[in-house]
Amino acid sequence: MEEHSAADIVGFSKFRFDRRRGLLSHQIEDGQFVPIPIGSRALDILGLLIDRHGNLVSKDELLDAVWPGVVEGANVTVQISALRRVLDDGRSDGSPIQTIPGRGYRFVAPVTRCEAEPLPKAAADENRTADKFASTPITPAPSMPIAVSPSRHRAALGMAAALLVALVLAVGAWRLWVIERTSATPQVVASTSTTPFVAPRLSIVVLPFLNLSNDPDQQYFADAITDDLTSDLSRISGSFVIARTTAFTYKDKPIDVKQIGRELGVRYVLEGSVRRTGEQVRVNAQLIDSESGEQLWADQFDTDRANLAQAQSEITGRLAWTLNIELLSDASRRIDHENAVDPGARDLVMRGWAWWYGPQSPKAGQEAERAFERALEIDPRSIDARIGLARILVGRLGGGWNSSSLQQDSVQQALVRSERLLFEAIESDPDQPMAYAVLGLLRRMQARLTDSRIAFERAIALDPNFEWANMQLGWTLLFLGEPGEARALGEKSLRLSPRDPNIAWRYELLGWCQLLANRADEAIDLFTKARTANPRSWLHWHELAGALGLKGDLAGAKAALAESLKLKPEVNSLAQWHDYVPWTSKESSPRFWALQDKTFSEGLRRIGFPEH
Repeated sequence: MEEHSAADIVGFSKFRFDRRRGLLSHQIEDGQFVPIPIGSRALDILGLLIDRHGNLVSKDELLDAVWPGVVEGANVTVQISALRRVLDDGRSDGSPIQTIPGRGYRFVAPVTRCEAEPLPKAAADENRTADKFASTPITPAPSMPIAVSPSRHRAALGMAAALLVALVLAVGAWRLWVIERTSATPQVVASTSTTPFVAPRLSIVVLPFLNLSNDPDQQYFADAITDDLTSDLSRISGSFVIARTTAFTYKDKPIDVKQIGRELGVRYVLEGSVRRTGEQVRVNAQLIDSESGEQLWADQFDTDRANLAQAQSEITGRLAWTLNIELLSDASRRIDHENAVDPGARDLVMRGWAWWYGPQSPKAGQEAERAFERALEIDPRSIDARIGLARILVGRLGGGWNSSSLQQDSVQQALVRSERLLFEAIESDPDQPMAYAVLGLLRRMQARLTDSRIAFERAIALDPNFEWANMQLGWTLLFLGEPGEARALGEKSLRLSPRDPNIAWRYELLGWCQLLANRADEAIDLFTKARTANPRSWLHWHELAGALGLKGDLAGAKAALAESLKLKPEVNSLAQWHDYVPWTSKESSPRFWALQDKTFSEGLRRIGFPEH
């Protein structure tokens, strides 16, 4: 194969890429090449893929080459999607950029060298982006005494003045461009300019955790917490996380969060400490708004010295999951304040997830759906909007908090659309844990429990501390008749998110695990916690009635059942209950069915709950 890496101009399909000019052109019907406006980050990625033609290029390699010093995995996906929108248009033989799931990308289209041709300046200027302009230093030429006539001198002055005005206008336009683009293409900015810089919405730096103990061994633990948390936060879609190497330059220095925010161009600063007292180790963390210096959130974790290695993963996982919710919630409030009239697609996606992560209710479901639908209208290729909308649709199928929407869309329509949205998202980016987790939920609703388990396990493989996926895999394992394994995942979920706004579903899962093991007292305690956390849910009253009946507290069971029937009168028999959870039928879930019949159903029979 011909060596392509040294070529300044290469051609493939009907495209020509001139790396000297930073220009991608497309050949039209008359044979001429027309420049395509596309960002320089995308072109940098394209150049690297072409240089490594036919070979795998990992995400990390692309990050190191295009965004050195920044942990920003989502940016690679965004730029690959931008390239595919251009390169795949009108193709029927697959994309020139091939995705290798879980590993990276490969450029597979045949590439040839091209001869350099002069290009009109206007065309080149159209495609040149501001980040290229900003990175090119302007060095004045050395001055020389030159004898000129007065008229020529005046002409030279006029020309110089015109050039100066043009330069000032160009710089001003570039600054405006940067401010408009920062939420979509984040950059680390260190500047003393008085021009205000708008940091990306989910931008954060994790400062090195302080070791407040005399024990030097705790320093390794503190540094490990910082490293792991930096990596975990970078998995949040749309996040912009400063790399560890940059963050550690602030180690052992006085902390001024406002100055750090300005220097690094981030909205949030996370700082923390590790303190040992005897055999106990306490980890403190706080999230600070770098603009105001206000503390937005704080938490602490206690563990013993003997379990540091085991505790490290859960501490960072819990921090990352909680921070995901806190960051989205704060970003949503900012969006409401700053862009009340016309938020963009990225802002709408963040708003949708903030609604979903908050306390669940019909209003929350409707607001989340509205935000995701609008985001998809603005940006039809948005992966996150697809996943979010699929999550809402699948939630309807479970008869959950947005079930009223079933009056408008049939179950089959919701199934078809949610599955299509998820497949499109996974095809665009096969490394999205949330996409697999929602697919796992969809497969469970379809009574395809083995497929559900596989999808959830894939999500957790991509993000081991993905709390929601751990909980949902626990439910699938429960319905597969494996309450022991389900309980372990439920307990991990509870440790990762002990203050979750929707903690009731975690208690409910653990309650079922205890109930199926015929431990009625433990089940009653957990169902009571679930009911207290979400008193509007008829499910927790219904489940509590079964557990109380199994224990022999018939009066308490009847009272709980009466409350359940007030909230959900149509579930008035065991047959109606089984219709409500069709994925637990004798055919799809025989082991669960048998365990349920001996415990929960038996408890309801004891208080006269009818079979039909």
